[in-house]
Amino acid sequence: MGRKFCAILLASLILALPLAHGAELEGGKDVNPEGDVPFTVSAIDTPSVDKKEWTLTIEMSQEAADNGTTFEILTQICLNTGVCDPPVPMDAEIDDRLHTISVTPPNGHTYVNWRVKAIDSDGNKTNYPSGDWYKIWSSCWYNEGEWGGIDSVADGCKETAEDTPGFGLIASLVSISIAALAFSLRTRKNSR
Repeated sequence: MGRKFCAILLASLILALPLAHGAELEGGKDVNPEGDVPFTVSAIDTPSVDKKEWTLTIEMSQEAADNGTTFEILTQICLNTGVCDPPVPMDAEIDDRLHTISVTPPNGHTYVNWRVKAIDSDGNKTNYPSGDWYKIWSSCWYNEGEWGGIDSVADGCKETAEDTPGFGLIASLVSISIAALAFSLRTRKNSR
């Protein structure tokens, strides 16, 4: 009975580790590489913004480049509804040791997760970070019952002109009306 209890307790603790780490997640606080990683962040857009291209550029260390290491960069978009899209391997634009990726987050995203899979010349793979993700929070996020970010209000996100239903139609109608008025005035002037 004692061994069975210890095995169940150990399994429960192992399963709870990701939950305990997730509980440490501080809303709005980006998670960036620290410690011994084979790259540095050269440029990163922060915060990420709904429907705006988000870009990341990392530079591979000289040692990793000399060893024939390659990188695969993955992203994952998580939404304010609490759902995360599946991870997506990105097609990086590579310029010597610089690797650049871009993704356009949808409306209502909480953050952009990203990680680097380093593959050495022997085919060994190492994830950075191990077991979790680096994280760039959006300009309007929802976390543990709280809204935050530069584009948030007390009960959600600021509404932009792009979010307003029919905005595109109204803008098109105004443009057409102005063009018709200009054409009409020009025609009148030429007929005199």
